[in-house]
Amino acid sequence: MGKKSEQQTDKRTQQEFIFQKKNYLFMFLGMGCIALGFILMSGGGSDDPNVFNEEIFNFRRIRLAPTLVLIGLGIEVYAILLNPHNKK
Repeated sequence: MGKKSEQQTDKRTQQEFIFQKKNYLFMFLGMGCIALGFILMSGGGSDDPNVFNEEIFNFRRIRLAPTLVLIGLGIEVYAILLNPHNKK
């Protein structure tokens, strides 16, 4: 009976984290990609409200920045679903 209780306490004390180093690496990569997308989206306003600034409709703000944000979100989903415990 003593061995059984020792085995149960060993299993309780050996807690493993769900995410490993690889998961966090991909998470930070995704967060960086999302942050870069939001930084690229910023700016382009006008100081004078009566003057229209065409710069808000350029390629960087309309296509590139939202694409980077979506890629970053995809990387985040991949980082969450990645199973580092799976040995091949």
